[in-house]
Amino acid sequence: MKNVAIVGYGNLGKACEKIACGSEDMRLVGIFSRRRGLVSPYGTPIFAQEEIFDMAKDIDVAALCLGSANDLVSFGISLAGKVNTVDSFDTHAKMRDYVKNMDELAAEGGKLSLVGIGWDPGIFSLCRALFEGVLPNGLTHTFWGKGVSQGHSEALRRIDGVLDAIQYTVPKQEAIDLATQGKGEALTERDKHLRVCYIAAKEGADLKKIEETVRTMPNYFEPYDVEIHFVDVETLRREHGGMPHGGQVLRSGYANGKGCKLRLELELESNPDFTAGVLLSYAAACARLNEGGMCGAKSILDIPASALYQKGYALRFV
Repeated sequence: MKNVAIVGYGNLGKACEKIACGSEDMRLVGIFSRRRGLVSPYGTPIFAQEEIFDMAKDIDVAALCLGSANDLVSFGISLAGKVNTVDSFDTHAKMRDYVKNMDELAAEGGKLSLVGIGWDPGIFSLCRALFEGVLPNGLTHTFWGKGVSQGHSEALRRIDGVLDAIQYTVPKQEAIDLATQGKGEALTERDKHLRVCYIAAKEGADLKKIEETVRTMPNYFEPYDVEIHFVDVETLRREHGGMPHGGQVLRSGYANGKGCKLRLELELESNPDFTAGVLLSYAAACARLNEGGMCGAKSILDIPASALYQKGYALRFV
């Protein structure tokens, strides 16, 4: 039985809570949020976010359900080395710097931080490494969507003047067709994906400024074609209240001159629910691996699949 904490109480945090409360292997110590006045439907204690530092000794692992754009690179890093952590950091362009900072602090404190543990980065990262390892002569493409990106939606909500927002990542069919044919070496992210934003602005907000901020946001929107639609909050929540997502990893190549195509496809009714399941599976593994002496920051590529199971259970798959 591992003592688990959840940091952040948005869609991902709530999905993690539901899983943890139904698990026989986890004891949910509490939820730590910067928001005040929250009440859990499961009766989970909710604390101020900063209180986790005082309770760290009672926590085996903390699931960091925070946004990558701001919160993980500030509050998340402040936890490294004080408690074992697992997160779904997804800003690909900043991953190396984030891992470096987490690794130094976690190793110094003798703790383990698993970073980028979702489905991309995460499961898709593992798949790409496997596909490229077994089929070295080939070309890999990754497509996301159509679906709601939690990280990009959160980045929109943090813009001044935005009340609420949802962002859909939409793969371009012509790019998928090229990738399926083993072509498209020169495809850029702009060629491959469209980002469609639905934004409910606050009363009196400068819509032109919001749009400019979106289109020029580094890493998140600047490299892509972007559609922006301003809607009222009732329409946003009525027509865009679901959280579906998915994607695929494609690799086409040759083995001894013979054509090969490898594909992993993901279809999710709920992005946060699936991501929460991945996060907590690795959270339990994180606590066990740290007990065995592993520390520092690690990615999904560093964690053997057998670590996801209780001792002995993985032998069933040999």
